[in-house]
Amino acid sequence: MDKIAVFCGNAHPQLAKDICKYLKVKLSEAFVGRFSEGEIRVKINENVRGKDVFLVQPTSPPTNDNLMELLIIIDALKRSSSQRITAVIPHFGYARQDRKDQPRVPITAKLVANLITTAGANRVLTMDLHAGQIQGFFDIPVDHLFAVGIFIDYLNTLGIKNLVVVSPDVGGIKMARAYAKRLGAGLAIIDKRRISPEKAEAMHILGEVEGKNAVIVDDLIATGGSLIEAVNALKDAGANSIRAAITHGVLSNSAIENINKCASLTELAITDSIPFSEQKKHPRIKVLSVAGLLGEAIRRIHHEESVSSLFD
Repeated sequence: MDKIAVFCGNAHPQLAKDICKYLKVKLSEAFVGRFSEGEIRVKINENVRGKDVFLVQPTSPPTNDNLMELLIIIDALKRSSSQRITAVIPHFGYARQDRKDQPRVPITAKLVANLITTAGANRVLTMDLHAGQIQGFFDIPVDHLFAVGIFIDYLNTLGIKNLVVVSPDVGGIKMARAYAKRLGAGLAIIDKRRISPEKAEAMHILGEVEGKNAVIVDDLIATGGSLIEAVNALKDAGANSIRAAITHGVLSNSAIENINKCASLTELAITDSIPFSEQKKHPRIKVLSVAGLLGEAIRRIHHEESVSSLFD
């Protein structure tokens, strides 16, 4: 592993350290700061010529700052003669802007993919994209991992019986089906109508949830509006207990307040794909680590081994 180098920006240094611990390598040194006027300043503090470089930088909030850091560090690594640069982006910001859903709007996810490629990345490693088709926005290889195995392992430790896996919308059916199959559970779907980007009104439930222990699965939680609507709809339909397993815990604006008010939600399990601040800590929020999953993917990519078994 002497030819591997793992760097990070300011987005999530703890995750980068945990990945390095899994890989049994030290985190490579780079200065990522600001000039007096606020522009990003980067300097790679060690020799990376001919090395296989992995840059861990989720483009989570503050999205624009973290994205610019990612692009500038990639450029610095490219100009330092790295052999290969893999952008490790556990949470891919702007992923929800993946198509024109209204007239005269951008497809920002495609623009971001172009920027990352143009900056000099040779490969991208990401996890639970909002839409799998975003892989096709890149003209470089993309390894798309899923957190389903991490959540399944955790749910199995709880020993919950009479489970039903719930998709909060029609778009999440494929993910929910994967959970249901591996848990040997039933499947239900919440048919909802979105009022605005932040607010969604739950309509009715397709599937049997009465008297069952429900687990809502999704890729991202922002304000928590959709989750709370789903929880309330399930409670009204007679669900016994309601948990949620959501990969990317953005938890923006009033999310923690919304979760606090929703007594019907037994627990929210998220991953550390995004930094989880002290201010957001809550007795009903459980954070699971993805460092092992990303670390194993990095090890396999470095050794030119198959990564496909990690996609399950």
